[in-house]
Amino acid sequence: MRTAVKVDAPVLAQDAAWLKIKTAATALAALQSPNGAIEDVARHQAARSHVDELVAGIRELAPQFDHDEAYLTTLVTDVEAWASGGFPEPDFGASLRAFQPQLQRVDGLLHLVVFPMYTQNGSPDRHIEAVLIQVIWPDFLAALEASDYVNPGFLSIRFLDFTAGYDTNSAVLFPETVSVAETPEFTWGAIFADREAARFRRVLKAACDVTKLQLPGLASDLLTSQKLTEETFAMWDLIHDRTHLRGRMPFDPFMIKQRMPYFLYTLEEMRCDLTAFREAVTLERTIARKAEPTASDRKLQVHAKLVQYCVLFDRIFRFSVTGTRVRNYDGLGGQLLFSWLHKRRVLTWLDGVLSFDWDAVPDAVIALGDAIEDLYWRGLDRPRVSHWLAAYDLIADTVEPHPASVWRTNELPLTGTPKQLTDLVMADEFPLSMFYEAFAKKMRPVIASTAGITGSDA
Repeated sequence: MRTAVKVDAPVLAQDAAWLKIKTAATALAALQSPNGAIEDVARHQAARSHVDELVAGIRELAPQFDHDEAYLTTLVTDVEAWASGGFPEPDFGASLRAFQPQLQRVDGLLHLVVFPMYTQNGSPDRHIEAVLIQVIWPDFLAALEASDYVNPGFLSIRFLDFTAGYDTNSAVLFPETVSVAETPEFTWGAIFADREAARFRRVLKAACDVTKLQLPGLASDLLTSQKLTEETFAMWDLIHDRTHLRGRMPFDPFMIKQRMPYFLYTLEEMRCDLTAFREAVTLERTIARKAEPTASDRKLQVHAKLVQYCVLFDRIFRFSVTGTRVRNYDGLGGQLLFSWLHKRRVLTWLDGVLSFDWDAVPDAVIALGDAIEDLYWRGLDRPRVSHWLAAYDLIADTVEPHPASVWRTNELPLTGTPKQLTDLVMADEFPLSMFYEAFAKKMRPVIASTAGITGSDA
């Protein structure tokens, strides 16, 4: 593997070779079926022409990516094999195995990524997509990951440019989404911190206007600095991502696809987010107790505090009212956090103004995380259905269920199968509260405006 080099990002996004790749990938996607194949033989001649342009663009741009030489060489082989084979359902397993961005986590390093893939929260079809990305890996994050938060497969990135599949809400680049014949061992996962930060900042500003919330001084810095917010999200994502496979969890982790009541996924996502919150509080308080904190300590302390604000505001302001009300487990997580704090009078809505008891927020949020951890711990000794019922009770004690819910009235056929119980969960088992109904109406246009947003739009 050659030495990693930095390329001028703004110039690269306008490079003629990149634009050739982007145009060819877009044209190929228009010819592909949902599974990625091009079955219509009448389209093959045009597809072959687009493949030639795609390959030419990759080869022209490759010298600027010496650190990805093995991947780009294999990518060309996969693209040409797909075309020469008559454009079947694509198998880019070889190039996927050759792409190992986690091995060179260098701040500012660029990658050209081309795969047949679907994009989460975007298109479910496996079409050719092309993305120019830049690594976000500041020194404080590298030091954190090398110490107590080891996560060798995690990568934080930002957009430079992309094809239509990423002109959506998708903020992840995962190898699981790539079209392959045989599933390889996944060794990395990347999250677009610039998109997360940009939409967070836009939504937070609007939410503060709507609720008249006065932000603490440090939290206000998130509204003025895209870079600061990107780095904060990178820290949050690092800890969240590693938590999915650590701690007290079901014997079959939630990351293994299985059908169950959607509110269980709510609790898993909240467990990971609240673990990040708890760790951020611990880091902040540990540094505060130091007699002589270093400059690096102070920088980490600032980011640790900002992670807490990001978890809190992103969950209660954006997640809670984003998407449909059909089994929206992320939305329910935001509702759960809001109601948990409101019932403990840490969050107050009075005279049309939202306010927080900022000193009480950290321990109150941690208490919710502790309740979920205790549920998981007790779940190891419970039958599946008993665990599901206990999980439902934890949420229902905080967020009011739908009055027509069978789960709410305890009239479930407990002798039935887990599938039957899952089928009885309403699509919107926990409707929005009156506060959130009014809040959602005001916020929907803002949230809709964040589709396709990047850091350069902030």
